Amino acid sequence: MATQALPSRDDFAAMLDDMFGGADSFEGRVVHGTVTAIENDMAVIDVGLKSEGRVPLREFAAPGQKADLKVGDEVEVYVDRVENMHGEAMLSRDRARREAAWDKLELEFSQGNRVEGVIFGRVKGGFTVDLSGAVAFLPGSQVDIRPVRDVTPLMDIPQPFQILKMDRKRGNIVVSRRAVLEETRAEQRSGLIQSLHEGQIIDGVVKNITDYGAFVDLGGIDGLLHVTDLSYKRVNHPSEMINIGDTVKVQIIRINKDTQRISLGMKQLESDPWDGASAKYPVGAKLSGRVTNITEYGAFVELEAGIEGLVHVSEMSWTKKNVHPGKIVSTSQEVDVVVLEVDEDKRRISLGLKQAQNNPWEAFAAAHPIGSTVEGEVKNATEFGLFIGLDNDVDGMVHMSDIAWGVSGEDALALHRKGETVQAVVLDIDPEKERISLGMKQLERGGPVAAGAGDRLGKNQVITVTVLEVRDAGLEVQAGDDGATGFIKRTDLGRDRDEQRPERFQVGQKFDAMVTGFDRSKKPTFSVKAMQIAEEKQAVAQYGSSDSGATLGNILGEALKARNEADKK
Repeated sequence: MATQALPSRDDFAAMLDDMFGGADSFEGRVVHGTVTAIENDMAVIDVGLKSEGRVPLREFAAPGQKADLKVGDEVEVYVDRVENMHGEAMLSRDRARREAAWDKLELEFSQGNRVEGVIFGRVKGGFTVDLSGAVAFLPGSQVDIRPVRDVTPLMDIPQPFQILKMDRKRGNIVVSRRAVLEETRAEQRSGLIQSLHEGQIIDGVVKNITDYGAFVDLGGIDGLLHVTDLSYKRVNHPSEMINIGDTVKVQIIRINKDTQRISLGMKQLESDPWDGASAKYPVGAKLSGRVTNITEYGAFVELEAGIEGLVHVSEMSWTKKNVHPGKIVSTSQEVDVVVLEVDEDKRRISLGLKQAQNNPWEAFAAAHPIGSTVEGEVKNATEFGLFIGLDNDVDGMVHMSDIAWGVSGEDALALHRKGETVQAVVLDIDPEKERISLGMKQLERGGPVAAGAGDRLGKNQVITVTVLEVRDAGLEVQAGDDGATGFIKRTDLGRDRDEQRPERFQVGQKFDAMVTGFDRSKKPTFSVKAMQIAEEKQAVAQYGSSDSGATLGNILGEALKARNEADKK
C-alpha cells in the first residue's frame, strides 16, 4: 500500500483558508492554540497560521499569582491581527478571557446571579475587580454595609459580587459586594429572628453606641438597647455603663418580625426599685437625696438608684417665690426633702424641699405674738398697702387703712418711701396662708383724739386746738387737751392778711381749726382759713345766694346768729 504524504504547513494553512474563508477571517476571533515554547516571560503559541504569536505570561495568571503554563498546553487566545510587521500573529490571552467572560457575565446578569471576582486595584471613587477576565468597577459605597477604612484585607481574594449594570459596547461593568452581604445578612436575620422570642435572655456584643442607646450584635442580627432600658437609675449617656466590644447580657423586650427590629433591655434583669415604694417612702417621711436634674418647673432628686422624686418649684422655698429652681439648688447637691405624695402606678414621687426646713411664718408667730412691735424695711407699695420686710425673709403687710389715722388711699401710701425703715404692731398671723398683718397707726401718740366722745381725728374735721408754741412760720398746736400735735402755717391762720399774723396768738389760747391732712411723720396739719372758706360755702348754700339779692354780710350774719342760738340750746 502506497504511503500517503502528510500535508505541509502551507497545505495546512490552505486547508484552513478553505475551511474559514482565509486567514483574514481569524482576526477578531477567539481560537485554540498550542504552547510551543516559553521564552523570556513570553509564551510562543501556534494557532495554525503561517506564523506563531507571542503572549506575555502574566496574561495567563490570575491577579497576584504566577502563570501555571508549560509547553504543549492548549490555550484560547484572541487574534488581533494575523501578521504584524515582524511576520508574527498578534495574539491576546486577556482579550480572549475578556470575551469569554463577557459572554458568561451577560448570562449571569440576565438571570440575576452572583459572580465571582477579585479586587485587584484602586481607582478614583472605588476599586477594580477582575471577573475572570472582564474588569469591573466597585464603587466605594458598595464595598460593605458599613464604611470600611482599610480594604487591603479584601484584595486579591476571590469573593462573590452582584452585577448592578453592564454595557458591553462601552466596556462598563459596575458590581456590588454590599448587595451580596445585605442579602446574606437578610437571610441570616430571617433565620435567626425565627429562633428568638420576647422575654428571652441572651448574650450579645456591643457594636455601636449613640446618644440614644447602643446596638448589640446577637449573632448575626442587631438589637437596639435604648438608653432608658440600660438601668433604672438615670443614665445621661450609654457610654457611662457600656463600651464598644463589651459582652452584655440582655433581655429581648419586643420583636417586630415585619421590620426585623429587636428592642433589648438590661434593667429588666434587675429588681424593680419601685416595687413597694409606698412602704419605703411614706408620706411625711424626711429623707436625703441628690439633685440629678433641674428644670424650669422644679428639680429631680434621686432617693436611691432608680427612684427619683420631683420637687415642684412651688415646694422649693417658703419665701423665694417665682424664682428659677437653679437659683435655690444645684446639680449633684445633697438635700433634705419630705415625701408629699407617692404614685407607684405612675412611678412618681412628689417631694418638698421647704417642708424639710423650719416654717419661718410659724417661727415668726412664736417670736412675735399679736400686739408686739416689729421693725422692718418698706419692700414694696401696692394699691392696697405696704409690704414690710421682717425676720427670716418673711414679709408683713400694712393695709393702707392702718398706715395713719384719718388718712387712706394714695395719701396714706405716699407717707412712706421704698427702703425706709419703719415700726409696726403685729395685728394678725396666719402661718398656713403665709400672711402677717401689721399696723402702723396703732403706734401713734394719742391715736384716736377727742373731738367728742371717742371720735377719731379725720381729714376736713373741725376741732378745737390749743396753742403750744408761736413761731414766725405759724403755730404749733394740740388737738383737744391731750390729742395729737400738729402745725398751722402762717398763711392758714385766716383769709385776710391781717389775720395771718402769728403774734396775735398766745400760748394756751384755744380756737377752732380744720384738719387738712397729715405730714410724712403722720402729724395732722390744721387750717383756720380752710375752715372759714368751708363755713362760707355752707352758709351760702343754706341761707341764700347772689341770685336772692342778699348780701354776703347778711348771709354770714344769719349764719352766726343761727350758730349762737344752737350753742345756747
